[in-house]
Amino acid sequence: MECTVSWTGQTSSKSSMGFMAETGSGHAFMMDGAPDVDKPMNGGQNLAPRPMEVVLAGTGGCTAYDVVLILKRGRHQVTACSVQLQSTRAEVDPKVFTKIHMHFTLKGHQLNPQAVERAIAMSHDKYCSASIMLAKTAEITTSFEILAEDAGV
Repeated sequence: MECTVSWTGQTSSKSSMGFMAETGSGHAFMMDGAPDVDKPMNGGQNLAPRPMEVVLAGTGGCTAYDVVLILKRGRHQVTACSVQLQSTRAEVDPKVFTKIHMHFTLKGHQLNPQAVERAIAMSHDKYCSASIMLAKTAEITTSFEILAEDAGV
């Protein structure tokens, strides 16, 4: 796996902390820093997600992928899955994640709560590289809800 991240450079007279990420699979996305009022030369322009938001989103994608795959392999009829992540970071550098809560919302035909709970546990204990890696610094907790088939996710 590979990725190249390049600084987009100074833009006019404004500070720029924008970066373009290009992945080995041929995809690209932007990242930017938060505007810093106290230190305007250190801040970004709020034009894209922060790098740590991308880490959190990637973790959500990794675990949701696992949960859906595990349920489908178990022949459970899952039709929708989303995960909302809330995190806390350390106050001082390095500002690692210290707590992450993941709330899964699933929809499907007669989804079994025990099967959903098992799929989430398997993702976090065995398959999701991102959450297993982040668990080295963060306390990760999970919860879930199953919506009726006609409800939105």
